[in-house]
Amino acid sequence: MQDLNFYAAWVGILLGFISGSVLGLFFHDSDWLGGYGSWRRRMARLGHISFFGIAIINLIYALSVQVFNVRPPSPYPSYLFVAGAVTMPLVCFLSAWKKFFRHIFFIPVLCLIIGTLLFFKGGLFA
Repeated sequence: MQDLNFYAAWVGILLGFISGSVLGLFFHDSDWLGGYGSWRRRMARLGHISFFGIAIINLIYALSVQVFNVRPPSPYPSYLFVAGAVTMPLVCFLSAWKKFFRHIFFIPVLCLIIGTLLFFKGGLFA
């Protein structure tokens, strides 16, 4: 399972670079997406940086399993970390598009929290 997280981490890093490049094309315009402090622009920036942040979580998980021989109790932490890596930027960018989508932020957050707790319970602190 850790291979999935290793590859998800590197895909997330690549998507972070790509999304940052696309967003960076417009950052010179102070009114872009409603201005620097606007909801839309903040959510777009959060989506961009979440690619990197959750990629690091997936990489650390993969290394914990491979390098430090921490055995997770099941494949669920792996799946939940990958689900968090997919859903967090998606919800951020959807929220930048339509504010209504902010109501589903619980999905990526729960994926990451439950994945971490399962890893703690059965792997890290077992």
